Amino acid sequence: MKPPCDEAIVRSRGDAEAPCGAKAGPWVLTATIVGSSMAFIDGTVVNVALPALQASFNASVIGVQWVVESYGLLLAALILVGGALGDRFGRRLIFLLGVGIFAGASAACGFSSTLEQLIISRCVQGIGAALLVPGSLSIISASFDEESRGKAIGTWSGFTAITTALGPVLGGWLIQHASWHWAFFLNLPLAAAVIAISLWRIPETRNPSSERLDWMGALLATLGLGGLVTGFIESSSLGWGNPIVFGSLVIGATGLILFVFAESRMVSPMVPLALFKSNAFSGANLLTLFLYSALGIFFFLYPMNLIQVQKYSATATGSAALPLILLMFLLSRWSGGLVAHFGPRTPLTVGPLIAAAGFALFAVPGIGGSYWATFFPAFVVLGLGMAVSVAPLTTVVMNSVNQDHAGTASGINNAVARVAGVLAIAVFGIVMVSAFSFSLGRALSGNGLPADLLQQIQSKAIRLGALEAPPGLDAGTAARIGAAIPEAFVFGFRFVMLICAGLSAASAAVAWLLIPREP
Repeated sequence: MKPPCDEAIVRSRGDAEAPCGAKAGPWVLTATIVGSSMAFIDGTVVNVALPALQASFNASVIGVQWVVESYGLLLAALILVGGALGDRFGRRLIFLLGVGIFAGASAACGFSSTLEQLIISRCVQGIGAALLVPGSLSIISASFDEESRGKAIGTWSGFTAITTALGPVLGGWLIQHASWHWAFFLNLPLAAAVIAISLWRIPETRNPSSERLDWMGALLATLGLGGLVTGFIESSSLGWGNPIVFGSLVIGATGLILFVFAESRMVSPMVPLALFKSNAFSGANLLTLFLYSALGIFFFLYPMNLIQVQKYSATATGSAALPLILLMFLLSRWSGGLVAHFGPRTPLTVGPLIAAAGFALFAVPGIGGSYWATFFPAFVVLGLGMAVSVAPLTTVVMNSVNQDHAGTASGINNAVARVAGVLAIAVFGIVMVSAFSFSLGRALSGNGLPADLLQQIQSKAIRLGALEAPPGLDAGTAARIGAAIPEAFVFGFRFVMLICAGLSAASAAVAWLLIPREP
């Protein structure tokens, strides 16, 4: 799911510093669209690949959580610094550096033979994405004047939406018919094309008067988020009393407290805390935190449900979310006008409530049944809710502060959406494992299984839907265990979806209480 305020970051900047000619404009857009799409596609394709990764490496859910979190954590923590680096040292330079790092890390991911190698490569990918994503937005701002910028933004937004929608389908097809390795190799020809076009057609621009880089803020944000994520993820296997878990949580909490303290004293902080004095800005970011937390854990779990439990192919799983993405794309212009007609509070209350209904619908299907009767209605309702929410949210963020800070405010909200997904996967992954383990234990305890066998099965509950009956059992016992595993996954998935519905409803309440009624 693309985070909010990407377009707002472009729109909020001043006059173009190096306006491109009519012939160069399409090439600039091509390079920035393909570059941005690599990062967007990678996130969605990797989620579809999680069951294949779990099977290939015989991994627990903790292992595949780290595959997602290692990328998202560094992207979320460093994306604001990535934009500042481009302003200071050259937007094309930092963009190309990001594309090169991302491509090299993608190749390393594809060649990974162990889960540890893959996780390290994903960390490097996240650093590359933190440079190329804001770099692509900055290049559009610097290359198009105000008269042509609106059309350029619309073209960029439309094509990145299309590539984000098609990415999981193509990635799923590659995973199904070739290997998960090719889902990462897919980035290499795209990166080569971006580098060639950028060197050929995109002029270098920079802002000599840009503010100092907030390296301390970036370090503390990474330390804080990394500590919390490590503690939450590892608690499922090590327990809350383990020194690694406890120490990580303490380091994470300390890092975030120091981050707030440092930002309040910095001359040029990457997150100016004074912006949060605006109720509308604070409300918009709290709404984003709740709503994108729900989306983060949903997009982590639904591929596992469809592939491991419902027995969908990887291609079908990649296609399943198309209704959601297409609705957001087709209705974005319409929903952007809702603020002018109804004010910001109404759409930002109604939209998340519709999304809450969509999440609740995902809690209905059991095992089996047609996609059109089970998951399709839920995707449509969730897509409608997000379509009503995202464009008004972007408008509120930009209008909640004075124009000089609109770009900073948009960047902060964009980062909040990414942080929300990272934290949600870490926190609600614990909930999923606990609910799965509870349901599985309840289902098997009345079957007369030996206590040591029950303990052996429960000790591997962190594998979730990839869990299998121990070898050497008689056919009847193996069948009972095999039937209980998908039922336990559905139980946990339903529980988490209801939490997602609650988070969406909470975001609607935040909008009602903090977002102004008038435009």
